[in-house]
Amino acid sequence: MSLARSLIDVRPLRTSPVFRRLLIGRTVSVLGGFMTMVTVMYQVWDMTGSTAWTGAVGLAQALPLVAFGLFAGSWVDRADRRRIYLTATVGQAVCSLLLAVQGFTGHVPVVAVLALVAVQSAFGALGAPAAGVFVPRLLPKDQVAAGLALNQVAGQSMMLLGPALAGVLLGRLGIGACYLLDALSFCVAFYGAFGLPALRPRGEPSRSGVHGVLDGLRFLAGHRVVRGALITDLAATVLSFPVSLFPLVNAERFGDDPSTLGLFLSALAVGGVAATALSGSLTRLARPGTVMLCASATWGAALVGFGLSSDPWTGLALLAVAGAADATAVVSRSTIVQTRTPDALLGRVTAAEQIVGQAGPSIGNARGGLLAGWTSGATSLVTGGLLCVLAVAAVATTTPELRDTAAPEPEPGSGPGSGPEAADAATGTVEGVTGA
Repeated sequence: MSLARSLIDVRPLRTSPVFRRLLIGRTVSVLGGFMTMVTVMYQVWDMTGSTAWTGAVGLAQALPLVAFGLFAGSWVDRADRRRIYLTATVGQAVCSLLLAVQGFTGHVPVVAVLALVAVQSAFGALGAPAAGVFVPRLLPKDQVAAGLALNQVAGQSMMLLGPALAGVLLGRLGIGACYLLDALSFCVAFYGAFGLPALRPRGEPSRSGVHGVLDGLRFLAGHRVVRGALITDLAATVLSFPVSLFPLVNAERFGDDPSTLGLFLSALAVGGVAATALSGSLTRLARPGTVMLCASATWGAALVGFGLSSDPWTGLALLAVAGAADATAVVSRSTIVQTRTPDALLGRVTAAEQIVGQAGPSIGNARGGLLAGWTSGATSLVTGGLLCVLAVAAVATTTPELRDTAAPEPEPGSGPGSGPEAADAATGTVEGVTGA
């Protein structure tokens, strides 16, 4: 296989100026988001000196997503997704601007800071399901996986750059300036999405309120492939997510060296960036279910190896393998969701996917920490990785559709990647809107 086909598939950047502009806006916004994440943690710690309060930052970010995500998805499935995304982006920018104001002025209670973080997360819970329909509506079906891979490599790269940049800017410009830069990054995201056409749901719009949410859950319960993809993701994160164990494993195995601890997360991110940059052959394979199952099993096996390793460089290499497997599984999972879900349900299913992606690692961190308290960090890692491999094998055995079947053609007139928008996207024009 040639190196060119192994490198990330960049056809979406060449064929769709609309997607290209959207990706640029998203990348800048994700960079600002990681900067704000570090800035909030720094400010809350500086104000309180309490790990309980810094832990509350994670709750402020996660709870609105879990509480409002499915209802936001139901709303997205009965309205113009572009308008909802732009509204959510403006709301997030205003929250960052208010965070900047309090950062410049000071003397604001920590509860107020967390409240702004929670409100911003609620706007994010609204914008994420809307953004979930963009790639399958803007790109031809055979480029959806490539578009998702480009989103993933951009996000992973910003995860590497954002925290480091925030650390430098916090020392030189202060808290308020970092929040202000995040607010400006949302302006770039707004510009990136402003040129999109109206993206109303195809097919029957969602029912309002709880009825619409239940319709989405019924689809998830009845669609074996999509359900299997989300269960596989939960198996990988709930049973084996390792981040909460890093400090303990570092103390047990690697002499409690802070420099080693700092490299653990970086190794995951480096592996993710490398795998996505070399994802071309996998995204062209058009068998996302098989790829996801193999990647999820590799994630679990790599964490078993990390738990058994006593050499720091071997441990870092295994974490890089785990990060590569995780990034590959994420791209494959999103491909399954966006090519198997009818457009009229895509907002709700994307919301469920976002909740799984948020709640799974949080529960996994808690599980790992509790088990490590009873045993050891290495034991928690090894048992979690083994359970992950067994769970993935169980899903592969009980859901042959996920293992054996390539992504099907969507329903006529309702599925993603079909219709005039997809055809026009090949030339960069969508419903008469040409990306500049």
